[in-house]
Amino acid sequence: MRLVQVVVPAGKRETILAELEERGIDYVVTDETGSQGYTGVVYFPLPTQAVEDVLDALREAGLERDAYTVVVDAETVVSTKFEELQERYEADESEDRIAREEITAKATDLAPKLGPFLVMTVVSAVVAAAGLLLDSPAVVVGSMVIAPLIGPAMATSVGTVIDDREMFLRGVKLQAIGFGAAVAAAAGFAFLARTVHLVPPLSPAELLSIGQIRERLTPDFLSLAVALAAGVAGAFSLSSGVSTALVGVMIAAALVPPTAVIGIGLAWRLPTTVVGSTVLVLVNFLSINLAALAVLWYQGYRPEHWFRLSEARSATLKRIAVLAVAIAVLSVFLGGVTYSSYQHGQFEETTRMEVQDTFESGEYAALSLVDVEVTYARTPSPISPPDRVVLTVGRPDGTSYPDLAETLKREINAATGYDVAVQVRFVEIQTAGGDVTPATDATAALVRPTRGPTAAG
Repeated sequence: MRLVQVVVPAGKRETILAELEERGIDYVVTDETGSQGYTGVVYFPLPTQAVEDVLDALREAGLERDAYTVVVDAETVVSTKFEELQERYEADESEDRIAREEITAKATDLAPKLGPFLVMTVVSAVVAAAGLLLDSPAVVVGSMVIAPLIGPAMATSVGTVIDDREMFLRGVKLQAIGFGAAVAAAAGFAFLARTVHLVPPLSPAELLSIGQIRERLTPDFLSLAVALAAGVAGAFSLSSGVSTALVGVMIAAALVPPTAVIGIGLAWRLPTTVVGSTVLVLVNFLSINLAALAVLWYQGYRPEHWFRLSEARSATLKRIAVLAVAIAVLSVFLGGVTYSSYQHGQFEETTRMEVQDTFESGEYAALSLVDVEVTYARTPSPISPPDRVVLTVGRPDGTSYPDLAETLKREINAATGYDVAVQVRFVEIQTAGGDVTPATDATAALVRPTRGPTAAG
């Protein structure tokens, strides 16, 4: 619910009040003395969905742009007329959104001044880089909470649909500056941490094996889905008038950690990591803007003046097309990563099945598969063939199986089509009763390392 206060210009009072009465709106008029010939202020409550419609009608009745209008939240309105008005507007679900003037004000407020925006962006990037190097999900989430990234994206989209060029350019400017500042801050912090040994000396392979970093190295179509969902949620939260704080965390989740990975990749001089994370960030930026823009246009937000409608429609369609084409181009990379991930999953599943089939009969029937670990030819790259398979195998005693690695290598290579090295590590499995227990049964099994691994290939 909203309480609207409208300054009435001289000579327009009767027309404006007649419009309110015709619509069944309760109002109160106070006589005021002010500049430019304004003679009174009209106060009236409205359902949220009715604000834009009623204000447009009042402007057609003679309310001037110079006559300021104030729209504030109202907690409760007790009035029979208001209840009837609310029922009438709530019956039209397509209008379940705040007024154009309100969303413009909210988008403006969400896009902060450049100074505070830069400070918060730099701080969030540094915190994210620290969390990634510490492999701490809690710290990474904290960096998302303080990141001021929802405002610029929403300002860009709102500025497009209402044909506010200044707001659009401000949103684009803040997004570009924020991205550059975040990468620079993360790279500087990571370089400092590496130089002064705030973190242990890490090789590229050790760095990229950190869980929080590894998660941002393989941007696939799931990443695209997350970014699109974040943009849709941001636009709906903005247009519905609810808090955007939680949605801002979701948008930051799609942008802040991969941006910090870019900085870490620069500090460790890993160009493949930088390229992969940059693609992920760009796809997320573009997808959030595309989804928000499409949602706001679909919800019916348009310029105030009808003669600017054609220009706004043209600009919106052009920007949607540009964003869609850019995402499609970058999606070629996402498609390659997605297909590679699918191949990796298929290889690991086939390998597991072949090993288990080998252990089900014959001389290896006493063995059980504990774990399968696959390494790939180029660790920093998500698009790489399998290079080595390390199998952890449980055995009930110290029996030697000198041909096991070669046998498994032959079976795996034949089933998968990849020529990979196979390494077997044995663990001894014992139970109190002396029976063989699978290594995965943690309640009964005692797993004890024995002799070193055997290998083939």
